[in-house]
Amino acid sequence: MFGIDIAITEGLQRLQIPVLNEVMIFFSGIGNLGIVWIVLALVLVMRRKTRNYGIILLLALLITAILGEGILKNIIKRNRPFIVLNDLKLLIPPPGSYSFPSGHTASSFTAFGVFYFLNLRYKWPVFFIAFFIAFSRIYLGVHYFTDIIGGIILGMGVAYMVCSYYKKNSDRINSNKIIRKLFN
Repeated sequence: MFGIDIAITEGLQRLQIPVLNEVMIFFSGIGNLGIVWIVLALVLVMRRKTRNYGIILLLALLITAILGEGILKNIIKRNRPFIVLNDLKLLIPPPGSYSFPSGHTASSFTAFGVFYFLNLRYKWPVFFIAFFIAFSRIYLGVHYFTDIIGGIILGMGVAYMVCSYYKKNSDRINSNKIIRKLFN
């Protein structure tokens, strides 16, 4: 599997062109710390009609971060491609954490998973943003293909579990009461 990772990473390095470089840097940047997804969740929380979905998304993102960034990366300790492959040209500052799973991808596919499993209106635009964030990480040489696959599995898995719990217990969950208690 490592041979496939190397071939994909090196192949994408050969495809780098200035205009695409800028697009990939943009998508990678909006995925930093899951900010785009946190902002989306907060927008959902602000609207009474979508408040439950925003809280579900925030919870799923938190669980994903704990599992991916806090636990899996520190157990697996996989070096990033730019450390292993000396001739990679980095277009962004080198991340300091380990490579597997991709945190950008995990948070992105957590967001997509929440939209998908709850059948929310904008699931396909969320998917395309998630896809480009994930792809940008390989293109930029900071993740291997299998890091991306691991991030997708983690993100979709967490989203599925959180959404399943919500669907089974939605009659007992009242986000408006929770929000009132927090701010009173």
